[in-house]
Amino acid sequence: MLARQIEAARRFNRFYTQRIGVLDEGLLDSPFSLTEVRVMYELAHRRGVGAAELGRDLGLDKGYLSRILKRFRAKGWLARAVADDDGRRHVLALTAPGRRAFAPLEKRSQQQMRAMLAPLASPQRQRVLDAMRTIEHDLAGAVETSPITLRGHRPGDIGWVVQRHGEIYWREYGWDEDFEALVADIAAKFVRDFDPARERCWIAERDGVRLGCIFLVAQDKSTAKLRMLLVEPEARGTGLGQRLIDECLAFARSAGYRRVALWTQSNLDAARHLYLKAGFRRTAQESHVSFGKDLVAETWSLRL
Repeated sequence: MLARQIEAARRFNRFYTQRIGVLDEGLLDSPFSLTEVRVMYELAHRRGVGAAELGRDLGLDKGYLSRILKRFRAKGWLARAVADDDGRRHVLALTAPGRRAFAPLEKRSQQQMRAMLAPLASPQRQRVLDAMRTIEHDLAGAVETSPITLRGHRPGDIGWVVQRHGEIYWREYGWDEDFEALVADIAAKFVRDFDPARERCWIAERDGVRLGCIFLVAQDKSTAKLRMLLVEPEARGTGLGQRLIDECLAFARSAGYRRVALWTQSNLDAARHLYLKAGFRRTAQESHVSFGKDLVAETWSLRL
C-alpha cells in the first residue's frame, strides 16, 4: 500500500511542477532559476533575515547561496546592514533596484496562479486551496517550523481578515454572507477611524503566511472592545489564540483602559474557553436569528 501511495505522491509532484513551470529554463519567463527567485522572494518579504538563517530555512548549501547573493550584490540588488537588535549580526535586504527587478516576477507569479485558479468554479477552487493547506499543514509536522510572529496591520491585511472570517465561519458553522458583511463593516470602520494610540490590530504570521488576527478598538474613554479574533485551522493547538488575547490585553492596559468588553456567540466553544481563561466573565446573553442561524449572543467583560 505504501508503494502505491509513494507513486501517487510522485505523480502529483510531476504534474504540479510541470503545471507551475518549475522545469522551464527560466522561472516565470525570467532569466532566473527557481532557487534565485525563491531567494529574492524571501528577501522581499522578510525583514531582518541573515544569510545563515536564509540558507537554513531554504535548505541551501552555504557556498551555493553565497554565489547567488554575490551575483545580487554585483547587480546592486542587495544591501547588507547591522541588525537593529544585535550589533554582531548582519541582515540582508533588497535595494530599491532589487525590488524593481523582483516586482515583475511577483506580478507574473500572481498572474500564473490566477490563470490556474480562475477557470475553476468556486467550490472546486476552495477544494484545491483546502487540499494545499492540508498538505502544508500535515507535512510541516514532520519538520521543524519557523516561529509564529505578531505584527501590526498593513495594506492587504484587512481584506484577508474579512475573507477568512467569511470562509471559515461558513465552512465550520454554516454562517451566511451576512456575517462576512458584518466583519467588513467593523474592519472598514477600524481603518477609517484608526487611532494608533488607543487601537491596534495584530496579524499573526509564519514565513509570510497569515495565521490569525485580533483587534482592539475604542468603545469609550475607559472601555475597549476586543474584536475579530481568528486563528487558522493549521495554527490551532499552538497557543496562538491565547497569545493574541494576551497581547491585546497588555496593550489595553498600557493605553489606559479600565475595561475590555467583547461580543461572541454561545456555540463558539474554543473562543469562549480562551476568554474565560484570560479572566473575562459573561455579563449578558440574548437569543437572536443572524447569519442564517438561531444563535445566542453573549457579552463578556474584563476589568483591567
